[in-house]
Amino acid sequence: MASIALFYGSSTCYTEMVAEKIANQLGANNVDVFNIADEPMVTAESYPAVIMGIPTWDYGELQEDWEEIWDEIDDVDFEGKTVALYGLGDQIGYPEWFLDALGYLHAKLETLGANLVGYWPVDGYEFEESKALTTDGKQFVGLALDEENEFDQSEQRIATWCQQIKPALGL
Repeated sequence: MASIALFYGSSTCYTEMVAEKIANQLGANNVDVFNIADEPMVTAESYPAVIMGIPTWDYGELQEDWEEIWDEIDDVDFEGKTVALYGLGDQIGYPEWFLDALGYLHAKLETLGANLVGYWPVDGYEFEESKALTTDGKQFVGLALDEENEFDQSEQRIATWCQQIKPALGL
């Protein structure tokens, strides 16, 4: 068993593709990748570290698989567990709700006592509002990706973020 569980929910395969890229960056033998539609969230309890990928849909809504298991998250013991998050959104088409689902997930995990890592600077993004910002507004609460408008920057952002979180994940 790997030391990191990576959970994602994806309707269009973008969040899934990012999950695979993150696993490759961190070493495929270090990461077990799970689609939340197929794997119960309680599986996270068996791993010392967890990564979660969540896209934001439409006007700041949860992706359907995340919406389906949302309440199950409350039943998982995240107290003290190292958790890194990444989110996908469309900063041009939905600039008032950019990465809101990432913010919702962060808030939930924070109340459950998770040790959240992997914050990401807002520099270089163009959006109006986001619920995924730190209180000072200078960082997103996880890796921020826009596969619709900035897909050409995703590879470098993923690589940089993975290097950033490796020590916190024990790699």
